[in-house]
Amino acid sequence: MENEPLIDDALKSELAALYRAADRHYHGLAHIEAMLALAAEYRRLLHDPEAVEAAIWFHDAIYDSRAKDNEAKSADLAEKKLAGRVDPPRLARIAAMINATATHQLPPSRDENALNDAALLLDMDLAILGAEPAVFDAYEKAVRLEYGWVEEPMWRAGRAAVLKSFLARPHIFYTSGFRQRFETRARTNLQRSLAALEG
Repeated sequence: MENEPLIDDALKSELAALYRAADRHYHGLAHIEAMLALAAEYRRLLHDPEAVEAAIWFHDAIYDSRAKDNEAKSADLAEKKLAGRVDPPRLARIAAMINATATHQLPPSRDENALNDAALLLDMDLAILGAEPAVFDAYEKAVRLEYGWVEEPMWRAGRAAVLKSFLARPHIFYTSGFRQRFETRARTNLQRSLAALEG
């Protein structure tokens, strides 16, 4: 059981189909592939790289911009699809990482290794915030398209609140490596975006 990949080709195809849905402008396959590339780059820092990869594959599997429980439903899907492939404690860690992407707060755990992996997963998920300005702007436009049903004044207020919540944190990124690489540019991008929303 341990030697088989957690996410085999059949499961990849099944999940990729979800990420290819027409309403996925940002939360699609390109986002998953970008996170998987970061996971490969930082693999030596991960305690359980396969579990992190599984969490990446599942974390936005269920995505409805009108819903508030996407992450919980994505974690449920992971538990259903991975049952029998992975032991229960490991599956619980995968589900906890997926659920953590709802608030981008570390999951409650005393396990240092699990917390380390969750921190890296959350940082990978937010790496887009520290992208080059043009890439960040494309991301912002794509997220706006996913919320196309929200009227502009409501969008501006809601999105501004989200950006302010990130800017209010002592650090946007949990790990030193991601802070050094992305923190400064992420704050610049967020402040620029916030100014445009409130302008």
